[in-house]
Amino acid sequence: MNPPPLSLYVHLPWCVRKCPYCDFNSHSARDGGAPTARYVDALLVDIEREARHANGREIETIFLGGGTPTLFAPGDIGRLLDGVAGRLSFAPDIEITMEANPGTVECGSPAAYRATGVNRLSIGAQSFDDASLRRLGRIHGSADIRSTVEASVQGGFETFNLDLMYGLPQQTVAMAVADLRAAVDLAAPHISWYQLTLEPNTVFHARPPAGLPDDEAAWAIQVAGAQVLADAGYTSYEVSAWARGAHRCRHNLNYWRFGDYLAVGAGAHGKRTDGEAVLRYRKPANPLAYMQAMEAAEEAVAARVLDEADLVFEFMLNASRLTEGFSEDLFTRRTGLAASVLAAAGAPALEGGLIERREGDAWHPTALGRRFLDDLQASFLP
Repeated sequence: MNPPPLSLYVHLPWCVRKCPYCDFNSHSARDGGAPTARYVDALLVDIEREARHANGREIETIFLGGGTPTLFAPGDIGRLLDGVAGRLSFAPDIEITMEANPGTVECGSPAAYRATGVNRLSIGAQSFDDASLRRLGRIHGSADIRSTVEASVQGGFETFNLDLMYGLPQQTVAMAVADLRAAVDLAAPHISWYQLTLEPNTVFHARPPAGLPDDEAAWAIQVAGAQVLADAGYTSYEVSAWARGAHRCRHNLNYWRFGDYLAVGAGAHGKRTDGEAVLRYRKPANPLAYMQAMEAAEEAVAARVLDEADLVFEFMLNASRLTEGFSEDLFTRRTGLAASVLAAAGAPALEGGLIERREGDAWHPTALGRRFLDDLQASFLP
């Protein structure tokens, strides 16, 4: 099985404070701040080990996620990226994305982060409605979003993403549409627009906020918002991602096409192809335990080999999100399994009208399957 394209995910786990809806591995930075220099040292040890799994492949994309990566100063980010470049080969057109939350781009200007080699920002706007932002526990306001975008463009970022949510407490269709129009007015080349979900182990899951739209109201928001984005020249290439022109997020596309990605940092999850086997692995979630493991030269990796049923499900968990669908050839190249395995596993979804086979070897989620994506994906569970 030929190894697929390779990316790198770097997890930077600290935030100013944890949002009540967030289930990511993030931790509030206390008064003393995050130990950024020590953490970068640990990341470089981790990267040294991960580099042996590249098998001669270039890194095509890097994603610095969190947490809030902009709590790390440009000097920290520059040292990190220089260390990655010294251990792994970069593709000439490498995409390097960093998440940034409005109101926390305070350790350095966007221009300073751009100078480190970061060439794409993903800005966690979530909403332009200040009351909604307060209900979400965000520390920024709508003015911070606009100033962050302006500074990013002036700082040399030719592409960036605005991250928005819908289905917010007390949100109407008009409010959700206003959020999207505000993002369009800022000429965002890429907009991620996804529904708020109440994930386990979050404050919102334990104590749901009042006024959440029901399923029909959320669907009305989704339909109206999709029309606004389409009218503004954006194309939906994934269930929650809209882009103009060539501004699609290549890093996320590698996930959805079941590519490989090395992972470093506390709680980071990775996927790699070793010969005929596909492995999932993760690093210790606690930042202190992670740093101590790296400093003690411990492997500290929990890994498992995906069996046939897992391969089918995990491929579909990702590829079913693609608006353009996928080919049986991609399935075979990424999993090493015959197309007949996919056909057998996909029979219930085909019969249920959630997915369809088109000319050649193309598979494509139907309108029903896109609306009920969870049901489509669950039909492939082992």
